[in-house]
Amino acid sequence: MYTSIDNMEQRLAGIVSGIGTGTIAILNESQLRSEAIDELVYTAVFAPSSELKDAARAVIQSAADALSIKPASIQSLYEAMGRYEVKGFTVPAINIRGLTYDTARAVFQTVRHLETGAFIFEIAKTEIGYTDQKPAEYATVILAAAIKEGYRGPLFIQGDHVQANAKRYATDPEQEIESLKKVILEEINAGFYNIDVDTSTLVDLSRATLDEQQRANYENAAKLTQFIREHQPQGITISVGGEIGEVGGKNSTPEELHAFMKGYLANLNGHKGISKISVQTGTSHGGVVLPDGSIAKVKLDFDTLRVLSEIARKDYGMSGAVQHGASTLPPELFDKFPQVGASEIHLATEFQNMIYALIPSELREDIYAWIRANLSGERKAGETEEQFIYKTRKKGFGPFKQQFWDLPEDVRQNVREELRKKFEFLFTKLNVANTAQVVQKYVRI
Repeated sequence: MYTSIDNMEQRLAGIVSGIGTGTIAILNESQLRSEAIDELVYTAVFAPSSELKDAARAVIQSAADALSIKPASIQSLYEAMGRYEVKGFTVPAINIRGLTYDTARAVFQTVRHLETGAFIFEIAKTEIGYTDQKPAEYATVILAAAIKEGYRGPLFIQGDHVQANAKRYATDPEQEIESLKKVILEEINAGFYNIDVDTSTLVDLSRATLDEQQRANYENAAKLTQFIREHQPQGITISVGGEIGEVGGKNSTPEELHAFMKGYLANLNGHKGISKISVQTGTSHGGVVLPDGSIAKVKLDFDTLRVLSEIARKDYGMSGAVQHGASTLPPELFDKFPQVGASEIHLATEFQNMIYALIPSELREDIYAWIRANLSGERKAGETEEQFIYKTRKKGFGPFKQQFWDLPEDVRQNVREELRKKFEFLFTKLNVANTAQVVQKYVRI
């Protein structure tokens, strides 16, 4: 890690020039990738002063820009899917909770090998908190991984589940929506040009009509969409996602989709609307944990996903429906998502599970001990030790972030390789290999 801005400038002499000017020139890309970027990104995450962190982040961002690695919106590709000009694949959206630099490197290795263009990095509003990864840090680490692995092209970074809290909303609706606007603005400023608004938590199934059930959802989704449109950078149309059924709840229906879209479009005041719609088809985030810590088999309703995806495209010009909570599904199911026309699929927990299985047992047990000591209040009555640990260990990534990053290179290399194999499997099943050209056709950077 660099010790000061002067130290950073001295160490980067002959590799990059223009530090502090806002425009970096790459003098030695090979040396930047082989040596300097690792120290730059570590400094950007762990430097003791915000000034040094910001300086390192600025170098990474400017270097990425010089190498044509640019944060982008997937909007134009999704519009092409809505016109039936592009089809046959489901875009993977990958949530990275820990070992972010190494996990992103494994993604870029896969992307380069398979010539993939359609892929998304994302982080949910809740994950930002418990993984200790603010949007600016997350985006910078992704850019650094892209530099390290020699990637070129658009980079789709997404704010996942910018989600309203139903209890806080019931107490003070205006304050809750304002809190979401603050998150959205922070994400936009960090280069998140894809944002999933999730006000599906406000759906009230006790109401008599579908319009009444969806009203708080569509009114607030429209309000947040307008806010995004008013704050998106000039020349960029941020891809906005909506949601009609909270993941883990009852399965969504065509009637609910129509009710949501009718109200949503009526409240947009002429602004461009959502490019996709998240629906519930039988999954839950992280899967359903059995007493022994294993994951229960899920009966996913692919017919619902097919019907809602087609309605989204045909009636509303969207890319299709989005599948959440999918990473722990059986491997043989993943090629079904392109077959039924799902436009996007969100993947998270399985990568977390792999990381925990691959790290040294000493670190894993230290994290579990911390969970027992600090999160015991989250343990539900009748829950086994295995269920409790499985459901809460995602919250170990934040407090132990530096210990993860400081793991020996041979351990991290093994993690990268195993994750690369998983990504290659998933990307192949989702049919996003050889999508670089179609993305290049529709997405301008």
